[in-house]
Amino acid sequence: MAKEELMQFDGLVIEILPDARYRVQLDQGHEIVAYTAGKMKKNRIKTLAGDRVTVEMSPYDLEKGRLVFRHKDERSAGPRPPIRGQFRRR
Repeated sequence: MAKEELMQFDGLVIEILPDARYRVQLDQGHEIVAYTAGKMKKNRIKTLAGDRVTVEMSPYDLEKGRLVFRHKDERSAGPRPPIRGQFRRR
């Protein structure tokens, strides 16, 4: 038996919940609870309320999902100023 295809939706994080879970409002208007995918945890990608995200969902349970991508917002696209007070390693 083949593995079922996962559905991907775009949404907006509206609330941060305990245990690394988020309440996400999908573009279609539905609200789901989603958790952070393992690669996002491994690479320490932080997600805040108001971030645009891509959510993967199983066709069997449309109330839960997994955050697989955090979209970059327009205001952070420019070059960042250097951080002062940091030591350089040699």
